Amino acid sequence: MDHGKPPAAGLSSVVVLSAVLACAAAVLQPHDLLYDHAVRAFYNSDYEETVRAMEGALRSHSQLRSTKVRCRLRCQDQHPFDGTFSDLRFFDVVLRRSACLDKCMEDKVGAQSLHKVSEDVVQDFTRRIPYNFLQLAYQKLKQPEKAAAAAHTYFQANPEHVEMGQNLEQYKDLEGVREQHFVDREVRPHQRSFMDAVRLYDKEDYEGAISLFEEALVEYFKADVACRALCQGPQKFEDHDHLSYRYSLLEVVSVDRLEDALQSALTYLLFHDGEEFMTENVDFYREVLGQDGEPREDAARYLRRHKQELELLLIGSQIMGADFTEANYWSSTGGRNDLNRIPSSTDGWMEYVPISGKKIAAPQQLKEGGPLVFEGVQLVQNSGDLNGTQRVLLDHIISEQDCAELRSLAQAVTMAGDGYKGRTSPHTPNEKFEGATVLKTLQYGYEGRVPMKSARLFYNVSERARRIIESYFMLNSTLHFSYTHLVCRTAITGQQDHRNDLSHPIHADNCLLDPDAHECWKEPPAYTYRDYSALLYLNGDFDGGEFIFTEIDAKTVTASVKPKCGRMVGFSSGGENPHGVKAVTSGQRCAVALWFTLDPLFRELERLQADEVIQALDTQSVLSQSFSINPRDEL
Repeated sequence: MDHGKPPAAGLSSVVVLSAVLACAAAVLQPHDLLYDHAVRAFYNSDYEETVRAMEGALRSHSQLRSTKVRCRLRCQDQHPFDGTFSDLRFFDVVLRRSACLDKCMEDKVGAQSLHKVSEDVVQDFTRRIPYNFLQLAYQKLKQPEKAAAAAHTYFQANPEHVEMGQNLEQYKDLEGVREQHFVDREVRPHQRSFMDAVRLYDKEDYEGAISLFEEALVEYFKADVACRALCQGPQKFEDHDHLSYRYSLLEVVSVDRLEDALQSALTYLLFHDGEEFMTENVDFYREVLGQDGEPREDAARYLRRHKQELELLLIGSQIMGADFTEANYWSSTGGRNDLNRIPSSTDGWMEYVPISGKKIAAPQQLKEGGPLVFEGVQLVQNSGDLNGTQRVLLDHIISEQDCAELRSLAQAVTMAGDGYKGRTSPHTPNEKFEGATVLKTLQYGYEGRVPMKSARLFYNVSERARRIIESYFMLNSTLHFSYTHLVCRTAITGQQDHRNDLSHPIHADNCLLDPDAHECWKEPPAYTYRDYSALLYLNGDFDGGEFIFTEIDAKTVTASVKPKCGRMVGFSSGGENPHGVKAVTSGQRCAVALWFTLDPLFRELERLQADEVIQALDTQSVLSQSFSINPRDEL
């Protein structure tokens, strides 16, 4: 993976960490400082220290989460909303809960106002990036069983990561590595109970399975409470996997317990009204028992709350004039459809390839060859020349002067990760990965930290690229920005010998590439809403770093592009265009990376904010009267 530049902690990592360790034992060590120290140790090849600090960071992160849940639930109990509800009473309760939470957290982990965790670290822990570092460190320390567990844990949240899947397949064959070493270290209690229940069911131990299914339901509702306590509202359960009710709750294992079987079947129908198979079972149980039953109250209560929340969303969308369409929350097999969920937690041997049996996106009507919009832009190669479909290579998109100005801008504003809310690149530890968004550069321009002219150039160049892609591929609807950043990859000195990895592994931009099955599954966690992609290069004075297209096997290279200033490669984002980047072995490779969508619901929020900033800057009266950006605030 490529975490990029180690997270900045202000002071020297060692000094800060030493100060942290000197604190009283009752104060929790900040996990981001431990994480920063571990990353620096990794880049210094101190793998024992990497393991010590990274394991400490994971423990601290887990303890912080547990503490937040306990404190928020305690404060909710101490300051409930009563029947005399009013605006004044509402805000009184909110403020009292806030003060209670601050006090509780300060008692447990220290003064909250003195330390804030950055968004990039939050995203790294959400994506389980620390386990990638641990996998590599344990590998260097010749502890393959621990490396396998770390890799397995990372893969559960990143099943699209082909190289990690290949690593795990190799771990299977190593001496001393056994099936029990492949565990998900982040598994939640409800996931564990459910998977254990499934195993007992498969062994026909139905009584044991019933007990564990019951336990899984109890733990699931606890997880629901904890998640709501953490986020204070309806959630998508991003770090939980929803129970997959493919075993029809308890109905299939309620042998000789027909009343329980009827109750379970009726509960299942709450979520899947009218399903034929289960309806027939209900009729059978009623006939045998000579009586009817009721669904489980905890499940009924859960569904009632969901419907009430849905009504609030519909009312809010009507008042605010926003489009809202109710999603199909539960699939036909019972698993709740959640666009941000991670795969089911699984321990033991598994096939480490993107999950099969997924939906395949329907092909769209393909066109190309439209006008290039701007004078001087040159068509170098079309789809046929690049041995594929919906591909184009163009030169002279921008001038040498523009390239130089954007590279200078990158040196001033880029940050570890890709610069978009701290999302980091888990590609390779042999290169630094730094970037910044359009909005971030405009903020720097407003603050006087970079020339505003350069920040606006980034904005204008990205719009130029969008218009060219939209026109060349002859799209009938507007192409919207989905994700935009200025990014540089730098080869790390001393880590280039014997490299056999890629700067960016072979992948597709809107589906999960499954090379073994020769398929690309268009479903989360892939960015399924992306339709077109483009890379505008700013330089070519580095070694390696060629952009490559491959067949869907992720091995057979069909075209290779050598970056240079003003060159842009554009292509549709689906499985028809697997691509990657060869290792950058020396120097720095900079580009403007763009992803586009035809769905306005998935327009890039930061781009919309940037549009407003530009509009304000273009109108002096608006600038003087309405442009109220506080330089101390994030835009």
